[in-house]
Amino acid sequence: MSLRLLRGVGELAARYDGLILDLWGVVHDGNAPYPGVLDALKRLRDAGKPVVLLSNAPRRVPEIATRLTEIGIPAELYRGIHSSGEEVWQRMKRRDTPFYAALGRRCYFIGPTRDENMMAGLDVVRVEAPGDADFLLNTGPWGWDETTELYEPVLQTGRARDLPMVCANADLTVIHKGRRIICAGMLALRYEELGGRVSWHGKPHPSVYEASLAILGISDRRRVLAVGDSLRTDIAGARGAGIDAVWVVGGLHAEELGVTPGVLPDPDRIEAALAAAGEAPLAVAAGFCW
Repeated sequence: MSLRLLRGVGELAARYDGLILDLWGVVHDGNAPYPGVLDALKRLRDAGKPVVLLSNAPRRVPEIATRLTEIGIPAELYRGIHSSGEEVWQRMKRRDTPFYAALGRRCYFIGPTRDENMMAGLDVVRVEAPGDADFLLNTGPWGWDETTELYEPVLQTGRARDLPMVCANADLTVIHKGRRIICAGMLALRYEELGGRVSWHGKPHPSVYEASLAILGISDRRRVLAVGDSLRTDIAGARGAGIDAVWVVGGLHAEELGVTPGVLPDPDRIEAALAAAGEAPLAVAAGFCW
């Protein structure tokens, strides 16, 4: 493949009318925006290039917006936010698909305390044991240092009762404060291995891109650029949606690529990772900057 290495998104901005940006690993590290991000967002805004922030966070949009403001990313720098958590909440509220119409009301929640408000405003009853549930709502592990094996009893019980699972975050892992931790997607993957039924939400699934395009107000997806750090979710998802993508290598894949912050690794290592994933993004960048 012919690998294009970008110094910054400014090299491509004129070709597109709007952008879809991943959050964790591209815009911020969980605690602060990456260097150059605020400048790039301001330049895109001033150039009339709207930005939608698309996250696999198992949280609703208002909570994500509040957190972004707290870490120094003001709402004036983007047009809107969409998330896997928002999609899950809306589906559970409307129950307008066969899966959700048949879901039942008794919910066993797998997730940390901070995600409990995913059930707020919904006609569900939280139960304390999976044996009493109609379905499993999975937003991720209860803590930062846990393994999939810890959840095996819950998953086995759910499978024995043929409980459907709602997965509110399609990510398998994320880098948190320099450590790789499991996400809801890892638990959902194990549940599927056991034969369980899972409704997945977030990238790479097409529905979140349709919602993001609607927020942008751009019908021609050839005029939209996606930027993400995960080959499995961001880059594969953009490809599936027919959207050009830039792969930021300083996020989720930084360790395996031997990335030094702000510096692109050996092109051979990049090409090997892309070949293994079967992906061919438009370009590769060390980080999201202008």
